[in-house]
Amino acid sequence: MDSEACTSHVDLLERLLLDESAEPTNLPLSLLQGITNCFSSDHEIGRGGFAVVYKGVVGKGIVAVKKLTNTFAVPEIKFHEEARNLIKAKHKNIVRFLGYCADTQGKMEEYEGNLVMADQRNWLLCFEYVCNGSLDKHITDATCGLNWRNRYQIIRGLSEGLVFLREKGILHLDLKPANILRWSHDTQNC
Repeated sequence: MDSEACTSHVDLLERLLLDESAEPTNLPLSLLQGITNCFSSDHEIGRGGFAVVYKGVVGKGIVAVKKLTNTFAVPEIKFHEEARNLIKAKHKNIVRFLGYCADTQGKMEEYEGNLVMADQRNWLLCFEYVCNGSLDKHITDATCGLNWRNRYQIIRGLSEGLVFLREKGILHLDLKPANILRWSHDTQNC
């Protein structure tokens, strides 16, 4: 991708970050590679059974890029459903989804002594970055000292988000403290 096209995609992602009413969009693999330093381990901020999450730097903003691993274990239709559900999941208590990348390229690989063309799938999801960490870090941290007002706000926000998802016909099948992010309007201190 030439630098002019790359710059326009970075501009698009910056606009998505600034405009909360903007619709999630298709993002090129080259853009997501660029903002994460080619998915460098220095940018890794999380890891799960099916994905690695990287911090992406977009101008003065930050995003979270979730790169699915072992994509051949997941049917393509499941990735499509996930992207479709994330596009529908616009709520103040749900991390904002900015875009997706579904890039498949042929790559020559050796298999049983022969060179064969194999598909290399790159499935990625891009979200607004939440810098306060997940709830599991806060409920186990004795120095955090969540008072009852904060606890109530967390429970209420979580409940509102789950009701919204249910009304949209979306079921969250992996709800746990590690997947609940503590959001704050103060992103300057990230």
